[in-house]
Amino acid sequence: MEYSIGELAKLAGITTRTLRYYDRIGLLKPGAVRETGYRRYGESEVDLLQQILFYRSLGVELAEIARMINADNFDRLHALRGHLSALHARQAETALLIETVKKTIASIEGGTKMADQEKFEAFKARVVRENEQAYGAEARQKYGDADMDASNAKLLAMTEADYERFQTLGAEILRRLEQAVQSHEPPEGDAGQRITAMHKSWLGMTWRAYSAEAHRGLAEGYVADERFTAYYDQNVKGCAAFLRDAVAYWAK
Repeated sequence: MEYSIGELAKLAGITTRTLRYYDRIGLLKPGAVRETGYRRYGESEVDLLQQILFYRSLGVELAEIARMINADNFDRLHALRGHLSALHARQAETALLIETVKKTIASIEGGTKMADQEKFEAFKARVVRENEQAYGAEARQKYGDADMDASNAKLLAMTEADYERFQTLGAEILRRLEQAVQSHEPPEGDAGQRITAMHKSWLGMTWRAYSAEAHRGLAEGYVADERFTAYYDQNVKGCAAFLRDAVAYWAK
């Protein structure tokens, strides 16, 4: 079945202006353009629009959506499974927030005592959801659903003290990277070895199982993916590359 731009806009609940914009930026081209200039959209365009709107509902930027759906290894079924996992994470986070608010109200009113760990359950769920939104589809395609689900489960199972250590270690790795780059330390030196060991420990707090190969692949992604590079280089440029090179040398 084919749709005009107006018919597809109505079907999807968006405006024709949005579809024209998607066409202009190359995100969603019509399947055909008649001699009269009218756009026509077929089944493949409908399916692609569904994917785009799934990603948009999860907060993914248009430029990132374009990069993912235009990748040679884009797998629609795998992407849908990633969407489903992200939606389940959002659902779980909302349920936890509701429960946390209820318990907090009950605690204030004097009915029950709220454990400190319970106060932070919903916020850990938010971290999982935000990670799924930003990186979930690609990570699941690269590492598989089982590893991603196990990683999320380990994070959610952390106690308040565990989570604080996780955050503190991540910040310490970034601080040491900046110090090493500013001091012109070689990645193959003692600083690189210590940072690699710390990074391995940090990964072990959420990874189901560690492997040096996966560690090196992840570190390579810190340079290949500008989002990771921006994080590690936020204060001192070259930190992402230092970490990549240190892990490549020291991860055994």
